[in-house]
Amino acid sequence: MPEQEISLSALEARRVALAAQGLLGPRIAGGPTLMLRRLGAVQLDTISVLARSHELVAFAHLGPVGRPRIEAGYWGPKSETFEYWSHAACVLPLEDWPAYGSQRRARIARGRRWHRLEDADKSCGYVRDRLCADGPLTARELGGAKKGGPWWDWSETKIAAEWLLDTGELVCRKRKGFQRVYDLAERAIPAELREVELSDQACQIRLVEAAAGALGVATAADLAAYHGLTRRQVELVVTNTSLLRAKVEGWNQPAFAAPGALDVLGRRMTGRSVIVSPFDSLVWYRERTERLFGFRHRLEAYVPKAKRVHGYFSMPVLGGDRLVGLVDPGRVGKTLVAKHVSLDTVQAARHVTTALMEAARWVGSDDIAVERVSPPERTSELRSMVEAARS
Repeated sequence: MPEQEISLSALEARRVALAAQGLLGPRIAGGPTLMLRRLGAVQLDTISVLARSHELVAFAHLGPVGRPRIEAGYWGPKSETFEYWSHAACVLPLEDWPAYGSQRRARIARGRRWHRLEDADKSCGYVRDRLCADGPLTARELGGAKKGGPWWDWSETKIAAEWLLDTGELVCRKRKGFQRVYDLAERAIPAELREVELSDQACQIRLVEAAAGALGVATAADLAAYHGLTRRQVELVVTNTSLLRAKVEGWNQPAFAAPGALDVLGRRMTGRSVIVSPFDSLVWYRERTERLFGFRHRLEAYVPKAKRVHGYFSMPVLGGDRLVGLVDPGRVGKTLVAKHVSLDTVQAARHVTTALMEAARWVGSDDIAVERVSPPERTSELRSMVEAARS
């Protein structure tokens, strides 16, 4: 890694980061497959507000792509993806299978996941035999995902299937009704990828460089969080990468930049106004979001309703090169309902209006209702803008 250190202003760092994510300048071309390669990971979550999070990510980064095309890009017969643990459960580019070898080996060494198998040999053997005989199956088709209690009270079969997924014997390359479909890795992963064995260090170098490409400019902690590494792992390998040292205005920690990411600084590139999933890679690491945008955001879906400040699924609103507010959305019939809108800047209402209009068209809503606005004195301003945009 070169010894020279690049200095970036706070604004330059934001623009580099947004361009790396395909949210500044031209939209990512090529649909969900190329978007996934650009981002390196798309987080999955069961919460569905307007749409599931992985669909919202595609909408934000690609524009109003049809939802069937999004699903086909992630899991269709021509998809080039697999699911695994990155910073969380994610859809990943298929070519990155070898890069997660280190994490698979670490899970094998750990010996078990947070669920404990009562008879590992029997349960794992049953899952292997069923998949070998019957082809790809969901947990329900294997014999049931739960014992009958709460969602975390998994059956032995489900625990075994997830353990074999953790260790790389099984893989998920498609979903059925948002249920994982398990398959044997030897059948579902191309041999030219299965046969690549990278050392732990080589895996970590590859994931660090991929994270830097998706983030543009990042601290060691940012790079670690992106693909589920530890900060220590990043610090041990970063000198063996192509990343450039950087110093960013207002950041207390040293930063690193992907070499090509800085090219955007010499170009005139426009941003856009769009709502962003709380699980979008632009904002999933909250400490970075605060440092990069001066914007504090916490998902309140798991906070008791009486204690929520912004709403169940408040989504940040990107306006140009800033995060300018939050929208907690929902739908009632054909109406997109902005249950609570928080405006952070003077220009926020304009960006929120544009973002709401585009989101409504994408999900097939023909009306927009704004319920509550913070600060309250800006309620009439936002409602008037929305009404004008609709007419």
